[in-house]
Amino acid sequence: MNPKVIVHNSISLDGSLTGFEVNMGLHYKLAATYRPQAHLIGSNTLKMGVESFGNGVPPEEKGDFSRPEKDHSLPYWVVPDSGGKLLGMLHAFRRFEFCRDVVVLVSGVTPKEYLRYLNERTYDYHVVGSEHVDLGKSLTLLTRDYEVHTVLVDAGRILSNLLLKQGLVDEISLLVHPVIIGGMSYGIFSDVDELKNLELLKSERLSERYTWLVYRVTG
Repeated sequence: MNPKVIVHNSISLDGSLTGFEVNMGLHYKLAATYRPQAHLIGSNTLKMGVESFGNGVPPEEKGDFSRPEKDHSLPYWVVPDSGGKLLGMLHAFRRFEFCRDVVVLVSGVTPKEYLRYLNERTYDYHVVGSEHVDLGKSLTLLTRDYEVHTVLVDAGRILSNLLLKQGLVDEISLLVHPVIIGGMSYGIFSDVDELKNLELLKSERLSERYTWLVYRVTG
């Protein structure tokens, strides 16, 4: 049995994921209302985030090689990373106060160097797929091994669209910002190649600027 999967993102009025300043406080306030046991986050999203904000990747310390002791009510951060893009970076996310720990999904072609890195630092990782991470099997694994019943997908276009195309998304949650990007728009659903029918569950005005839309994926 797979968990409930909710794609949550912030977009412009014309559906762009980039080109504007996201209200991060409101974005994560809405995300928290779902009380997920896991956040499914793309490796590109995490890599761009740590490189773009703050002071980059901090140096590793001795404590980064052990699993953190944190409140079990916190969600896991689950990252498909078959290519090992986050080599040398994972401790930055493991330290985050709202992350219970990082679980990595890899495949049969993941570099051995990356697997050694994960083993040495006691990260849970799972080989799920031969050449690519099998997302359907990964969701089943999360329920079976981690008692995950709700997954919040906090990712960019690539991972969200893959899940949609494979019929693995139950709901879509969108925080609409009052801006239009136009020709430079990076469309949230641009890689989806077939019609997806939706049912509106929520349309809520937040302050005088934002709208929260929630849809159920019906087909």
